[in-house]
This record gives sequence, C-alpha cells and structure tokens, in this order.
Amino acid sequence: MRYLVCIKQTPDTAELPKISPEEAESGKLSVNLVVNPWDEHAIEGGLQLMENYGGTTGAVTVGDDGAVDALRSALAMGCKDATLVKHTDEIDAWGVAELLAAAVKHDGDVDVVLTGQMTVDGNSGTVPVALGRKLGWPVLTGVAKIVDLTEDSITVERVVGQTRLTVRTSTPVVLSVIKEIGEPRYPTFINIRKAARVKVPVLTAEDLGVEPPAPVVHVSNYRKPPARDAKVTLFEGTPKEAAAALIDALLEEKVL
Repeated sequence: MRYLVCIKQTPDTAELPKISPEEAESGKLSVNLVVNPWDEHAIEGGLQLMENYGGTTGAVTVGDDGAVDALRSALAMGCKDATLVKHTDEIDAWGVAELLAAAVKHDGDVDVVLTGQMTVDGNSGTVPVALGRKLGWPVLTGVAKIVDLTEDSITVERVVGQTRLTVRTSTPVVLSVIKEIGEPRYPTFINIRKAARVKVPVLTAEDLGVEPPAPVVHVSNYRKPPARDAKVTLFEGTPKEAAAALIDALLEEKVL
C-alpha cells in the first residue's frame, strides 16, 4: 500500500495577526512558516494507515525552496519520504491541484491521497476536490476515522453537520480529513535530526510534463477586518435579580 499526504507551508497561526495587508499582497512573509495545522492531521492519518495496514507514507508539497522545511517536519513526524514540486509563479487552487495530480501519478501506484480540510491562509478547502477531479478518483471529505482498508476499497466515517456517516468507496481515493482523525504526533529529537539530513527530491512542472493553468482567481483587496467594539457588563444582586437584568439587556440588544 502507498499513501501520499499533500501538505502546504503556511504562517504560524499565532503570528497571523502580525501580517500586514501589504506583506500578504507581496507574498513575502517575514513571520514563522510551519506545516498547515489541518495538514498535520492529514499526516497523522497517513501514519495511522501505514501502522494499521502496512505500506509507506510519503509527503508532497507545491512551493518554493523554503517549503522543504515543511516536508522535513513531515519526515520528522514519521513519513518515509518527501517530494517538493517547485513552483514560484502565481497559482490558484486549480493550478495546485494540477501539479499535485501530476506528482501523484509520477509517484506510482498510490492507493490513498490525504489532505487537510483547508489551509489557514486560503480557507477555501477546494484543493482536495479539485485534486480528485484531476485524478478521476472518488473524493471523501470530512473524514474523521478510517474504519477499514482493503486492496480495492476503503471504509471511513465522515462528519456531516451533526451526523456521522459510514461510507465505503473504491480505491484509489482522495481523503480530506478533519481533526477528529487524531491528534498529530510530536516528532522525536532523533527523527528531527534524521530529517534535517535528508536530501529532498525536487520536481518541476516540466519534469512532471504539465503546465499549470493561468490562475482564474485573483485577490484584488487585502485588508484586515475592523476591530470589534466589545464591552463587558457585570450584573449585581441576587442570582434572580442578575438573571432578570441579563434578560432585559439581551432583549434591549435584540439578541432574544
């Protein structure tokens, strides 16, 4: 069995507030960059597959040379190999899916491709669906648990709203996982040292025999949301009096 996890390097969520609109527009970020948090859960899902059903789990990303750091993090967590698809031109989700699909085909007989639910910078969640479309494979989103895997099928639990559905489909397949798949494991110091010495293979669009389409999605206005004007009110008196005052305040604000 072969599993491939698609990851992305994104800003550390703790540092997102530090990014200015001008910096975001330029694409040159000075903040700390890490593996997209949602993709860490996808890595965990891939490692669980390897442990429970055998085979190997690899990681792949599209980005510039700096994205190798994200791949080294995946290796430190337990992935057996990693590949950088180097691309520095402007690209949207459809173009990323084009490159990832080509990388999956280049990898060989991949049974399961895993992605995170979305990214903390784009938040669109469109890449796994677009990737499945490019590959011609079924796509299962909202995957919270992998129940079973055979040579030709996979059974998973999906979360849809407040409902859990058990679904089976044929493989190969693309899975978009959510955090319920499992808490990402911490890399050991030894694995971090080993990952730092790995020479990560680099592929280009030319190597893969594809030409990513020109982006059709363009961001024309970068801005931060306005700060919310919040206030705190403490209601005094007995519990009954405080509850009555709270209800009156909620009615006045038209919350109730």
